[in-house]
Amino acid sequence: MKGKFWIGVILLALGLASLFVSVPRREERKVSAGDLSIGVQLQRRERIPPAVSIVLIVVGGALILTGIPQR
Repeated sequence: MKGKFWIGVILLALGLASLFVSVPRREERKVSAGDLSIGVQLQRRERIPPAVSIVLIVVGGALILTGIPQR
């Protein structure tokens, strides 16, 4: 039962964090012609869709509630 509780806490924390923190993404594009090579690195920060965050929060909360030991 303790395992469910702690997994729920982790999922809940990830869900809340994903609402506010964006994920960095790096892309590299190259063009080569003979001995000449030109490359560009692109960096973007993308947000996780709110639906994914809500699912993480709901599942985390459910695991916390079902993982609390009964007296």
